[in-house]
Amino acid sequence: MRVQAWVVTEPRAPLVLHERHETPSGGEVVVQVAACGLCHTDLGFYYDAVPTRHPFPLALGHEISGTVVEAGSDAESWIGKRVVVPAVISCGRCAACRSGRSTICREQVFPGNDVHGGFATHVVVPCAGLCPVPDLDDPRVNPARVELEDLAVIADAVSTPYEAIRRSELSRGDLAVFVGCGGVGGFGAQLASALGAVVIAVDLDDARLELMSRHGAARTLRADAGFKELRRAVRELAEERSIPTWRRKIFETSGTTAGQATAFGLLDHGGHLAVVGFTPAKLELRLSNLMALDATARGNWGCPPEHYPAIVDLVLSGKVVLGPFTERRPLSSINETFEDVHERRVHRRILFIPGS
Repeated sequence: MRVQAWVVTEPRAPLVLHERHETPSGGEVVVQVAACGLCHTDLGFYYDAVPTRHPFPLALGHEISGTVVEAGSDAESWIGKRVVVPAVISCGRCAACRSGRSTICREQVFPGNDVHGGFATHVVVPCAGLCPVPDLDDPRVNPARVELEDLAVIADAVSTPYEAIRRSELSRGDLAVFVGCGGVGGFGAQLASALGAVVIAVDLDDARLELMSRHGAARTLRADAGFKELRRAVRELAEERSIPTWRRKIFETSGTTAGQATAFGLLDHGGHLAVVGFTPAKLELRLSNLMALDATARGNWGCPPEHYPAIVDLVLSGKVVLGPFTERRPLSSINETFEDVHERRVHRRILFIPGS
């Protein structure tokens, strides 16, 4: 299979279009990329020299949807199927996988980190864990009229907060506070709302906050309002809705030190903090707060593939919307787009479309 991919040769150097030929091995498939999302993690690899497990040159990109066009032995049944490729593909055989901890599998495949990723015409990945996409042309299945390209963001921006929410044991009537509502946070807030939680969205961008007010947030707060004001507003809404401290879940989805400090500070007695965003920067915190508050802080790396079908159903039913939160751009614009996102000139999740 002839593959054209935009690769990083070294941090901050312009991405270069390379061509290579790929042949899937046993248990692998070739996916023709319909779309690939641009994630904050990709920017970390590129701008901050966060190390990838596969050396450069490397094609980044791990939010992939597409169609299987070629397969190795034991994977032929996937040919012709439309799929979402999980960002974390576990082996399914090791002790961690057998113990239900597949996201820490040491043999996992992370496209754009362990192997060449989706900023390309095609990507080669294991068939294990692929999420089949149902018939999008059937209005009974897809009343929201979602397209295959839209589903790419499920692979991380939607599935990762879904897993954080699942691990927090969020239930109807709980309070969910999302600190940072670009990409991951925006989708996480929608997921929490769809599950019946009372949602607060915190961000610096007024456009994002206005969008969240129309898609799940009961209240929106400016992140720069001052910590005391934020804490007061969260407590007021919780008391107004009679939500006790132990039913308040804080989700750090900004991937910034300021956001992490804010999220940690919003913890209250018996509360839960989910660390979803990533930054390589260090942060000074008083961890004894967890002890004093009898609170919990927990991270999660991706989402087990078995949960992807439920997420697809939430999207196709319209309970979680993708369109207002994404922007499509040609893959050929990748260098300009990386700069636009890095300089915060973009307010939506970018979907790169090969060949457009």
